[in-house]
Amino acid sequence: MTSLLNRFCSDSARYRWAVFSRVTAAFVGGYVLSSLILLLLSLTLPLPQAEAIAASTMLGFILYTLIIIWAFSIKRLSTVWLGLLISSLVCAPLVWWLMPGGGA
Repeated sequence: MTSLLNRFCSDSARYRWAVFSRVTAAFVGGYVLSSLILLLLSLTLPLPQAEAIAASTMLGFILYTLIIIWAFSIKRLSTVWLGLLISSLVCAPLVWWLMPGGGA
């Protein structure tokens, strides 16, 4: 039992879990945040609906790439997770409120 515990708590195992967590934050958290911002943009851009969706989708690709770069450039992993979480928690109610029939 002790060897199993030492194997999961070794420095290399901690490093691997940190890398896994950062990759998960960058790709999954980045996808969620960029999707929420994309929805927010498509609801607030002063364009016809089809053009607003197309413009926000194109900006979404750039934004997703920037979020991934940001997630790997920050030194502390907790800062990455908190940044993604707080940003998503700010965007989600705004999207819900701006959706047609969502806030009523």
